[in-house]
Amino acid sequence: MKNLFAPWRIKFITGKKEKGCIFCKKLNSKNDKKNLVLFRGRTSFIILNLYPYSNGHLMVAPKKHKGNLSELTDEEMLELFKLTELSTKILKKVSKPQGFNIGINLGKVAGAGFPGHLHIHVVPRWLGDVNFMPVCSETKVICESLEETYKKLKKALKMITEG
Repeated sequence: MKNLFAPWRIKFITGKKEKGCIFCKKLNSKNDKKNLVLFRGRTSFIILNLYPYSNGHLMVAPKKHKGNLSELTDEEMLELFKLTELSTKILKKVSKPQGFNIGINLGKVAGAGFPGHLHIHVVPRWLGDVNFMPVCSETKVICESLEETYKKLKKALKMITEG
C-alpha cells in the first residue's frame, strides 16, 4: 500500500474554528490576496475556497449576509449567476477543465459549512481526476498551492474583463 501525505489538512482538522461568517470577514478586509478574494462585483464576489475539493475551487457569494435564495434581490441574483459564469470562464482559461460541478448547499443538513451566508461552489473537473480519493481515503489531492492558483486566476480575470 502507498501513502499519500496531505499535511496541510491537519491545520483544518485540528485548528481552532473561526467564529462568525468567513465570507463577511474576508469581504470586510481590504487584503484580497491574503483572503483569496479574486473579484468584487457590485453585489457579489468571487473567492477561492481555502479547503478546496480540487485546484481552482471557487465560491461566489452575495456581499450581504443572506442564507437563502428567496432573500436575494433580482440584482443580487443576476450578479451572483453572472459571476458564476465569469468563474467558469476564468477557470477554462487557466486550468482547462473538461467540466464543472456547480452547486449550492442550502442548510446545514444539505452540507452547507456556512449556512447563514449563501454561496455557490464552482469546482473544475477533469477526465480521470482524483475524485475517488476523498471516498477511499478521506484525502484530497490538491496539486498546486492556493497562492499560485490565485495568481493565475487573477491574471486571467484581468485579461477577460479588460479585453
